[in-house]
Formats: sequence, C-alpha cells, structure tokens
Amino acid sequence: MSLLGVDVGTTACKAGAVREDGTLIASAYAEYTIQEPRPGWAELDAAEVWEKVRQVIGRVVAGCETDPVQALSVSSLGEAVVPVSADRRILGPSVLNFDARGEEYLPQIGAGLSPEALYRITGLTLANTLGLPKLLWIREHQPRLYEQTHRFLPWGSFVGFMLGADPVVDYSLASRLLCFDIDHGRWWHEMLDRVCFDVEKLPATAPTGTAIGTVSDAVAARLGLPKGVAIMAGCHDQCANAVGSGAIDEGPAACGMGTYFCITPSFRARRRPELMIERGLNTEHHAVPGQYVTFIYNQGGALLRWFRDTFAAVEHQRAEHEGRDVYAELISEVPPGPSEVMVLPHFVATGPPEFVTDSAGALAGVRLGTKRGDILKGIMEGVVYYLRECVENLSETGIEIRGYRAAGGGSRSDVWLQICADLTGQPFTRVAQNEAGIVGCAIIAGVGSGKFASYEDGVGAMVRLDRTFTPDTRQHELYQERFEHYRALWPLMRDYMRKLTTLSR
Repeated sequence: MSLLGVDVGTTACKAGAVREDGTLIASAYAEYTIQEPRPGWAELDAAEVWEKVRQVIGRVVAGCETDPVQALSVSSLGEAVVPVSADRRILGPSVLNFDARGEEYLPQIGAGLSPEALYRITGLTLANTLGLPKLLWIREHQPRLYEQTHRFLPWGSFVGFMLGADPVVDYSLASRLLCFDIDHGRWWHEMLDRVCFDVEKLPATAPTGTAIGTVSDAVAARLGLPKGVAIMAGCHDQCANAVGSGAIDEGPAACGMGTYFCITPSFRARRRPELMIERGLNTEHHAVPGQYVTFIYNQGGALLRWFRDTFAAVEHQRAEHEGRDVYAELISEVPPGPSEVMVLPHFVATGPPEFVTDSAGALAGVRLGTKRGDILKGIMEGVVYYLRECVENLSETGIEIRGYRAAGGGSRSDVWLQICADLTGQPFTRVAQNEAGIVGCAIIAGVGSGKFASYEDGVGAMVRLDRTFTPDTRQHELYQERFEHYRALWPLMRDYMRKLTTLSR
C-alpha cells in the first residue's frame, strides 16, 4: 500500500506515491503558464491546471500498481481560490496573489482596525496579496460569477473537492484569505459582514489531516485509483514541505529551495503582534497540531530560470533533448569564493519585511572580464543575502532557528547549499528525498488515515536526512564583509530603482 501526495504550485504541479517507509515509488510533474489577460492581472486557468493535476496523478498511479494508493492529501499555493459550482464545475480562472486587482478594498477591510488588532485575529497584516481583496473585486466586478459560485476554494481544497471530497479547507490555507480567526479556527464573521461577503460561499474549515471524503468512483476509474481512497485535508505548501523535512517543532527550520526560497520556522506560542508586524512576518497554523509557522521568502529558483533562459537558452534546449541537467552544467562554471558581482534580487515583488513592489533587480560589479559564472554565483548569493538579513531580524520575536533542513530543486546543488552554509554561518542538512512537500502530504495522509499515530511517528518512518553542509570559517569571514555591502545596496539605490520602475510602466 502507498500514500499519495499532491502539490499544486504557481507554475507547476507534482504528485508522488510514497510507501510507509518513505520510499518514493513513482512521481510525476507538469508545468502550466500564468495568464496575463491585462497589464497587472495574473491568473491561472483553473481548467488547465486541473487537467494537469489529473495527468500527474494518473501517471503516478500507473507506476505504483503493486502498491495501490490508500489515502491522499493535497498541498498548494496560498491566497488564490477557484470558483466552483455545487456539481463540481469550474466557473472561472483563479486570481493569483500578485495580481493588482483588489487594492481599492483595503481601506474598507482595515477601517477602524489597528494593525495589531487585525493581526491578533488573522495573524496577518493588511495586503492586497491576500485572498479577501480579490474576492471583493470578483463580487463587485463579476457579479454573475459571484452569484453562480457555490464555493470559492483555495487550491488544496479545490483539488480535494474535484476528486470527490467535501468542500473543506484546512486552517493554514484558510489563513491566507484575511478573514480567518486563527485562534478559534473559524471564519471571521464580523469581517465578512463588514465587507458584505457571504460566508456560505467559503468552504468549511478543519485541521490539517482531517478526513474530508473519498475519491469518487467515477474519478477513481478515470485515474486508475482503487475505490474508496481516503482524502485528508491538506495544507499550505510550505507547511507540507516542513513536515516532509522533519521540521515539526522548534529548532531546525525548513528551507524550501524551489521557485521561491522559503524559510519556515516553527514555534509553539504566538508572538507579540507588533514584533511580527515590524518584520513583515505572518503567523499561521502549522500542519502539526499545537504549532505555528511563519515564512521568510523571496524569489529563488525563478532567478536561476531567468538566468538560464537569458544566458543559456540554446544550451537548455539541447540539454532537454539529450536528457541532461543544464543547471548542473551552468553551476559548474561558478568561481570559488564570493562573487565579484553583487545582485539585488528584486526581479519581482519581494517578500518580507518590506514587500517591495516598485523596484527591480540589479547587477553591480560587472566588468569586461566578468563571466556568466560570476553572474550566476552573484544571483545565488543574492538570494541567500536577502534571507539572511530577514533571519537576523528574528531574535527579538523569540523565534530561534538552529540549523536548516533543505529540500526542493535547489537543494540538489552542493554548491548552492555550501553557499547557504558559508553565508549564514549555519549548517544546512539536505533531506534525502528532496520532494519534501510530497513526502509531507503523504505523512499527513498517513496520520489522518491512522497509518501513523502522530506526526512524530510519520516523520520517523518516512523522513531521511542526507548530507550536512557546515560553514567554512574562512569563506564565512569573507562573506561577512560582502554581506555588509549587500545591506547597503538597496538603501543606496531605493530612490533610483523606484523612479526606474515608474518610468518603465
């Protein structure tokens, strides 16, 4: 028997079947494109994504016939929702968190509420990246869609619903909508009444791992699944990644090295709102009962994809055709020691603490003798500089990180993990199965279905650690000086970059 994990991201989905000892039997991956129907808009074609999700599940199921799936769980991107009918039809696209729509509703949402008061209830600060402003935009600008919609479902909830489950969302994904009472585990009715949004159009809420239904016979037949596969409420993707990395308690933080680099520390008690707000840190339920998480993130793998497509497009096409890893070949070109190229990783809107939207990326220190390996290493370092600066601001909150558990595509690179260790001065331990989100979902499915008595048991059975990268003392000293230069870069360039961004629009 096996447990199925499904992860739906912003640009790709994946699935994997995992035995109870943590062995990945089969996995599959598919990409899709972000739609931009107008300037400033960003959507996913929900029908296209659902078809890709079905494809990856079907491919995984075909590869694990001797270990049939018994239970499944789904993790996903946060904030975005899919409008569906009661008979499980997709009614429209899914508006993404960096879509510009909804900004005009922020004053109404925040009226009469201090940032601290809003944070005490939701664990969030007021921002247009969250779900509620988008829902209000749909209600006002697409009234027919609003009226027809039975439920607006976050992606993890949506996939479960389309497979046959009840319309239920777990606490972590519910938190991303800005209308969830984090302490009481329910929708914040006072806020929904204030903005005139019908709570009946939102799914029921439940803790991660709650049994929410079974795969319907029709879907099971189409995908090749056995009858009666149990569906457990999943979670926000980074929470699943933390579970699959074994980061289920205070101490080591998960470090997801994917499209975004995301550090996810876990803690047992909520921190003072003013300290979290000052650092741009949210609070949401972990997948693990009694634990909370926050996220420190910025673009990571997306910057390497830009580098690949800009500096090595032909090589990438050739490598794909020949079945080679073009990233490994490009990373082999990076020089030893800190790069002479300093990179400001503001290629898109940044993460905490400032969530900068009116900037752009910058390469500093480029000379005629600069090689593309220097630029690539500068990009890799810039991602880590950004995260280190955020982590160093954690101390006053009482959240302490003691080492990292690294997973995701970027964790395959020994070079990048050593950069992380040298630059931060902390050990980075690679998880043996770098698709930690899939393993995390499988553990959730196992706990929810009773295969594991607890998350500790699930992690003990399924999570294996690979190599630990410890800081090189000499390199860390060299990076200390470079880090201070990095910290000065954005303040020095802030006004110019904002003017440049304004002129380019």
